[in-house]
Amino acid sequence: MKNKVHVKKGDTVIILNGKDRGKKGKVLQVRAQDSVVLVEGVNIATKHKKPRSQMQQGGIIRQEAPVHSSKVMLICPKCGKPTRIRKRILENGEKDRECKKCNGTIDMIREARV
Repeated sequence: MKNKVHVKKGDTVIILNGKDRGKKGKVLQVRAQDSVVLVEGVNIATKHKKPRSQMQQGGIIRQEAPVHSSKVMLICPKCGKPTRIRKRILENGEKDRECKKCNGTIDMIREARV
């Protein structure tokens, strides 16, 4: 069964709870099979990297770690408020994401018809 995530790559989201509560960031990656998203500048983890060759440099690297998709909420680009989304089917059969607060269109969803 395919898992669905309510945010897409490029959306601006706010973190709802945890150590980074209230931070805003852009979604860099969505992994629907695990229901996790990677948000820019949020949930920073340190990783110790060993140099594998003489050209590579080792050290401590700080990078974003995934956050569960239920811990983020989409920020509407029109009204700027955190909101849930509503999906609407248009007359031509395409789907549309809408803000539940201002009823503004977030973007069009292109369905792959196979």
